[in-house]
Amino acid sequence: MSADTTPSSTETLTRPPAVPQYADGPAGQRPSLLRLTAVELRKLADTRAGYWLLIVIALLSAGIVTVLLLSAPEADQRFENFFALAQFPVGVLLPILGILLVTSEFSQRTAVTTFALVPQRHRVVVAKLAAGAVAALVSVLVSVATSAVGTLLATLGGNPPDAWSTSAFAVLGAAVFQVVSVLMGIAFGLLLQNTPLAIVLSLVLPIAWSMLGGMISKLRTAAEWLDTGLTTAPLIEPPGAGDLTGGQWARLGVSVAVWVGVPLVAGLVRTIRREVS
Repeated sequence: MSADTTPSSTETLTRPPAVPQYADGPAGQRPSLLRLTAVELRKLADTRAGYWLLIVIALLSAGIVTVLLLSAPEADQRFENFFALAQFPVGVLLPILGILLVTSEFSQRTAVTTFALVPQRHRVVVAKLAAGAVAALVSVLVSVATSAVGTLLATLGGNPPDAWSTSAFAVLGAAVFQVVSVLMGIAFGLLLQNTPLAIVLSLVLPIAWSMLGGMISKLRTAAEWLDTGLTTAPLIEPPGAGDLTGGQWARLGVSVAVWVGVPLVAGLVRTIRREVS
């Protein structure tokens, strides 16, 4: 007599669930990093906070140009000045965008689905870093566009034709500045995994360190290497990255390692080990 091969009700209940079907491949095939990055970019605008933050970033870039057109002397209404000043408010808000990209996973409990579909959590983190870098580069392009419009309006008023003079290093420096800013936000978000706490500390700690370095003489040498306000400033000051010396690049690298690399590695370890429910 042949054995009964029909599964019992107990076996049916204890059978592991089927592997989820990814949209870009058969069952069990993990999504590509490019697709994960595209998903993370979509998440930037999926939340109400992220959506309005993107709008505010664009409006601030245009607002800075408008203020300069209305108040700055005609000799200062140049593309490089429009572009350089537009980077400051954008650089403040981009880290918050990076924080929201990470912490919203936990505050809205979407991390359960994200890590269920992509169990290799480090790949999700890499996709978030890539999405943040893309958002930073797009913000630079928006600043280029708004600065070009401002320069065009200024030249229509009779400003000298060299108002358009600039350097590719200015755009390169701004790109590095904004990418570092958003990666710092992502790093703090991964480490703290709490939106209000990450936003407050990412803003307060660098400012506090900058103030201490300015007030305490014994800390000034260390501040030259660890104060991101000092090390990143030459990136957005005309003529930009092309004017940085080897020592300035070294100080920039050290400050980025401390303020981005350390919390990023610690946050990655915490994210991998954290039990998500």
